[in-house]
Amino acid sequence: MLLLGACSPQDASQPAAVGRQEIAIPTVVAQAKGFTVGALMSANVVYVFFDTQCPHCGRLWEASTALQNKVKFVWIPVRMGSPISVAQGAALLTAADPAALMREHEASLLAGKGGISASSSIAPEIEKSIAANSQLLTSFGAEGVPFVVAKNIKTGQTVSREGAMDTPALAQFIGLDL
Repeated sequence: MLLLGACSPQDASQPAAVGRQEIAIPTVVAQAKGFTVGALMSANVVYVFFDTQCPHCGRLWEASTALQNKVKFVWIPVRMGSPISVAQGAALLTAADPAALMREHEASLLAGKGGISASSSIAPEIEKSIAANSQLLTSFGAEGVPFVVAKNIKTGQTVSREGAMDTPALAQFIGLDL
């Protein structure tokens, strides 16, 4: 049985998507700002919109680690809930080693400790990037995170999905044989 979990906005005042934008990888590449982990030279890229305070995103991070030797993942921070998500997302975007910081963050979050501590002093361009990431996610009609966008390796089709997956489900979703 596959359990699907996702986090949605806690702030009901956030605007809903007005007219969905087609989910297209070139749009994500052009408009989103994230950090890359995994097989950096891989032509197979998986884009993950995530909120740093979302435990389902943490579970997807864990599930993705077994695939990072075959696939490049681009993790795109958004704010769906707590304002600390922006500070933590900014810390990840500006880290010298975002993969190491993300491992530390997700271990802390999933242990119930809230994730990494991050400065509330955020460069305006980074704060704008996270806001733009959030707006892009909303424009796709997504209502929660994690939100995954990829080109299925077997079919060549752009696929998207909201919610966490375990490693076998993630591999199947992106068309990767384990």
